[in-house]
Amino acid sequence: MLAPLDNGTIFKTAFTDKIVFTQFVKDILGINIEVGKIETEKKFEPRAGNIDISLDIFAESIDHRVIIEIQRIDYDYNFDRFLHYFTMAIAQQQQSALEYKIDKTVYTIVVLTAPYKLDDKNQRTIRDEVLITSMDPRNLADRVIPIYGHKLVFLNHHYRNDNTPGNYRDWLDLFYESIHNPGNYKVNLKNKGVKKAVELIDYDKLDPATVHLMKVDAQRKVTYRLDLEEGIKKEKKEIAMKMKKKGMDNALISEMTGLSKEEIENL
Repeated sequence: MLAPLDNGTIFKTAFTDKIVFTQFVKDILGINIEVGKIETEKKFEPRAGNIDISLDIFAESIDHRVIIEIQRIDYDYNFDRFLHYFTMAIAQQQQSALEYKIDKTVYTIVVLTAPYKLDDKNQRTIRDEVLITSMDPRNLADRVIPIYGHKLVFLNHHYRNDNTPGNYRDWLDLFYESIHNPGNYKVNLKNKGVKKAVELIDYDKLDPATVHLMKVDAQRKVTYRLDLEEGIKKEKKEIAMKMKKKGMDNALISEMTGLSKEEIENL
């Protein structure tokens, strides 16, 4: 039985392993790297920008030319926030440079473990398993000019399909199966990174300390979601009260806020 990869402790247990990390990077980004230390909860000092950024997993290649960041997100799909994290990580590389030059290539991979809850700016529903933002410009012939190299990649296993390329599919299957089918999982064990990850997140082989931290993480997530739901409901009630004061019909208020007629009558 697999432990779930939407749990922070389990995710870090798997992806701080060098075999898992380097194979994942090779499959998702198409690059071979050799890394030294793989850090968790990475923070930049001094920080760039006004937001205190914390990266789930961070590693730099031994030749100091590539930086890889991996974020696991299961609740807040604020794409502007991801973009801020990405650009601030790039800006961080320039802070110590004497010239306007960034020698290191920055890659950020965001693993999304729940379905999308938002549409794009044109109100079109997002249903893609892989989204890639490249900082490199294109010329008038639509050819990519490799000037910067920086990339931001989103992975969402909920939208994988038969046409998803194998290099992505192997990992999307692993994420999905660990969360939704842990007792009878079907993953590509011929992929050495996936195979190693399966060995590391085998629930029966986890040490007691890891199991404890996994349960703490799970409880923290439940508490966060309950607090979030309570905050949303409070906000809806405040909006409903304003609508009532303006004399709007309870049925319309219910339709607009999602509150029941009984909840509105009791405000």
